[in-house]
Amino acid sequence: MRNLIISLCAVIFGLLGGAILMAVTGHDPVEGYKYLFQGGLKTTSRFGDTLATGTPLIFTGLSVAFAFRTGLFNIGAAGQMLFGGFCATVIGLNVDTARPLLLLLMIAAAIFGGAIWAFIPGLLKARFNVHEVVSTIMMNWVAYWTIYYAVPAYLKAEQIETESRPLADKATLKAAFLSDMFGGSYVNLGLFLAVIVVIVIAFIINKTTLGYELKAVGFNRHSAEYAGIGVNRSIITSMLISGALAGLAGMAQYAGNGTNIQIGVLPTQGYDGIAVALLGANSPVGVLVSALFFGLLYSGRGFMNAMTEIPPEIADSIIAIIIYFAATSVLMDRLITRFLSKRRSTTMAATAGGKEKV
Repeated sequence: MRNLIISLCAVIFGLLGGAILMAVTGHDPVEGYKYLFQGGLKTTSRFGDTLATGTPLIFTGLSVAFAFRTGLFNIGAAGQMLFGGFCATVIGLNVDTARPLLLLLMIAAAIFGGAIWAFIPGLLKARFNVHEVVSTIMMNWVAYWTIYYAVPAYLKAEQIETESRPLADKATLKAAFLSDMFGGSYVNLGLFLAVIVVIVIAFIINKTTLGYELKAVGFNRHSAEYAGIGVNRSIITSMLISGALAGLAGMAQYAGNGTNIQIGVLPTQGYDGIAVALLGANSPVGVLVSALFFGLLYSGRGFMNAMTEIPPEIADSIIAIIIYFAATSVLMDRLITRFLSKRRSTTMAATAGGKEKV
């Protein structure tokens, strides 16, 4: 409950900060927010686009949150997402088989690609205590340049050298019934995959011995080691799972929301996953809700910009303010604790005063 209150406070403060920015720049905050939310929710098509925009963020948010819960800071979700999406695209363009099997192979390739990209920082952390922030950032750029070379060399489109050949319909997560249901939106099967993964990760973290061991290492590495838990093994396992989740984000983005992979673009969803995880209090369900909220903001800002003179940078500023308050959750937790303590003291004093009168 307390984490929920903190997250809600971060959202409210972010929206208030955005309102102040709009007012200071001479715009109407009420009108701005009206169009911002209408842009993501007004029609079934826009709502579907909001769900689709939030789907890769669910995976990257889970990736970062899982690492957080086990004491690691995986800032390399962007590179893992890119390489996982690349592996899925390679399978999608080169394997000719029935659609269900092809999608399963692509999902497996995305998981493998993301996991192997996170394995290296995990191994460096476990064996040589190389900080994962440094190594994952470096791996992001290694992924960037790997894709920059590999796509034009092996997957190049016929006329455009900066992107791969488009995937055939059977090699994408697009589903006609979903698109029809949401008025032609680009929402796809990746959303269902994301919900399943949220349930699986919640089960692993809260109900399994593996989840307990990983969390124990995250709480206190030395105590976990004293208790007989394989710390190095846990670090590598945590990074593998975290990378696999980011790899699935690549599948959702390049074979769900899109149909190809571009060079020269490091996916921003990888870094946005940090904000999603913070706002979702590193809880799988919290990440799901948080990712969809960010999807709403990203979907709605274009409509707000089209209907008003408010620049889209205002929406980015709102997101930044929300991230700031989510990141200061410790401070907000202390403020809430102080407020509850003061209220409890006042209640006890009032109760004691009433007894004395009696």
